[in-house]
Amino acid sequence: MQPFIFLFVFELKIKIMKKSLLIIISLFMLSLSYAQSNEKFISFAAKQDSLMIKAYEIKNVKEYKNQLDKLEQKYDQLSSKDQKMHFTYMRAGYYNFACLYSLLDQKQKALDYLEKSNYEDYEHLLQDSDLNNIRKEPRFEKCLAYAKLKSPNYIQILKDAQQYNNSDSRKLFFSYQSSDNENLKKLRQQYKLDSIAGNGNEISKIINLMRWVHNLIPHDGQHGFPDETKNASNLISVCVNNKKPLNCRGLAIVLNEVYLAMNVKSRYITCLPKDSSDLECHVINMVYSQTLAKWVWMDPTTESYVMNEKGELLSIEEVRERLINGQPLILNPDANWNHQVSQTKKAYLDNYMSKNLYRFECPVSSEYNYETKMENKIIKYNYLIPSNHNPKEEKQRHSNGIITTYTSNLNEFWAKPE
Repeated sequence: MQPFIFLFVFELKIKIMKKSLLIIISLFMLSLSYAQSNEKFISFAAKQDSLMIKAYEIKNVKEYKNQLDKLEQKYDQLSSKDQKMHFTYMRAGYYNFACLYSLLDQKQKALDYLEKSNYEDYEHLLQDSDLNNIRKEPRFEKCLAYAKLKSPNYIQILKDAQQYNNSDSRKLFFSYQSSDNENLKKLRQQYKLDSIAGNGNEISKIINLMRWVHNLIPHDGQHGFPDETKNASNLISVCVNNKKPLNCRGLAIVLNEVYLAMNVKSRYITCLPKDSSDLECHVINMVYSQTLAKWVWMDPTTESYVMNEKGELLSIEEVRERLINGQPLILNPDANWNHQVSQTKKAYLDNYMSKNLYRFECPVSSEYNYETKMENKIIKYNYLIPSNHNPKEEKQRHSNGIITTYTSNLNEFWAKPE
């Protein structure tokens, strides 16, 4: 099983679930003040996490303990406020150590570290096969009961925040690059995207292109971008030639530019939880179907899309509303992670994406190479928040060449392309 992981690469990238549940995740933006004030510890913790994961993978208890002890020493030097903020790093370390001891059938030590982790993901505890050797232990039952008590009801959180303010006067602007762009034309020709899309209807082409990206580059939430050039041509070349995987953001960027090259309007959306200290999110694509006259959900990480009871494709906005209202949602039956782990509606939508459909962020311009940083380049994002989330949120935030505009107007954020 793949462990509970943290990673710091350029931006903070987090993966906090094992493959048995979902596998995903990359966080693109944290509060600047948070990142700067804790940068040294975050960087150190990420390094230690990587070393602990290596020890976990080869079942080296001595090496794991050595690296965990170093992390604990640094953690103990933090203020009580920062310790509370960063306990998630310790939780990951303790939890994975519990898994390692369980795999080695050292039950008491496994239970010691599981208790120490104060692990709160009830559904994951139920499913994680690493812990099978300790499931019948009374102490495990207590940990399970604690997690059940602490696990948030994410659908209820969405219900409590479902109201938006469509009279919000903050105006948003979105643009979509033409397929006539030379870089997009080269992308289309080089990878024979017309053949990939096939000769079917528009929806089949949209799905075929998503499947192609899913099959072309494996997902790995542990690693960031292979280099600083973030466009489809470079990412495909580097990943395929060097057999490197991509995180969910990288896959969504590749798919977005593939769609643009095929004259299909699309955006990649960072789906975020309510809790800004929850350092985990997911990035997927929203694709505009001319046939349906609406946006539709496409996720290259899990080769997934979502339908209603009639088999009609749904948008991100519609999936969120159906979760809130308890309406039927159908995940395509072949949704999967790297063709190793099947995805289910319960695990993917009810237990995972329900947490990450609270806030949304996406680039203002959907275009080739948009997130590759260059000198004096300004990158702009639009951000949708429920009206009761943070009424004091600034209309616009400027930081390190990034401008973020906030709104509570869902009509502005989910606007159809002109």
